[in-house]
Amino acid sequence: MKPIFLKTFLFASLLLSGLNLSAQKNGWINLFNGKDLKDWTVKIAKHNLNDNYANTFRVENGVMKVSYDGYQEFDQQYGHIFYKKPFSTYLLRVEYRFVGEQVKGGEGWALRNSGAMLHGQAPETMLKDQDFPISIEGQLLGGDGINPRPTGNVCTPGTTIFVNGKLFTPHCLDSQSKTYHGEQWVTAEFLVLGDSIIKHIVNKDTVLTYTKPQIGGGNVANFDPKVKQDGKALTGGYISLQSESHPIEFRKVMLFDLAPYYQDKKKLEKILAKLREE
Repeated sequence: MKPIFLKTFLFASLLLSGLNLSAQKNGWINLFNGKDLKDWTVKIAKHNLNDNYANTFRVENGVMKVSYDGYQEFDQQYGHIFYKKPFSTYLLRVEYRFVGEQVKGGEGWALRNSGAMLHGQAPETMLKDQDFPISIEGQLLGGDGINPRPTGNVCTPGTTIFVNGKLFTPHCLDSQSKTYHGEQWVTAEFLVLGDSIIKHIVNKDTVLTYTKPQIGGGNVANFDPKVKQDGKALTGGYISLQSESHPIEFRKVMLFDLAPYYQDKKKLEKILAKLREE
């Protein structure tokens, strides 16, 4: 290696090292590294664990893509890609956009529909034909170009929540967000504090708040009964992203772990105030 190239290489290495240290000091964890899916596990209904059928989940040009160009028909092959470790108290940030057309055979309700699954069961505990993980879904919706269609909603596959202090048993609850039509990028955040409170935030606006997530209810099929322990509080779990028949892209999937601050109310309020300013 020639000296001038060596100096350039060393400078670039030091710069990248500094950026990595800065990112660690800042507290954010990049769950998606922009290069590959090595920290993620795929589970698609009707397929075994780690069978990334038809290359549904892939990385291209630094973006995680959910694509269906290898499908003849969707055939209720709902898929999820799980981050490698569980979390309990955190702020999750995803930047997403819907693109293209829904694959043939996708349900009407799944048009421009995906989600970030929170407090989910471990992927290895899902049965082969299970459609959704038992979890709380931060639902992501894109506008149809005409009608109001909020994003950042909540859905509850195999779970229940409390809204305004009362048990909420319907499957989904709409947020108060704007509608985002077309292929624009949208930032969705989910503030999750164990089994106490969860807030959905879209482009800096808090659009939905609920409490006491727990296992229960329906809207999940072909699960292992031993896993669905109704009434059990959801204090933590796995994060996953969905494939529900409409192509979607994620360019950022980041998490700020709040566990070090959770037991100290003043420290927690201070760090949350700082995060709101970012």
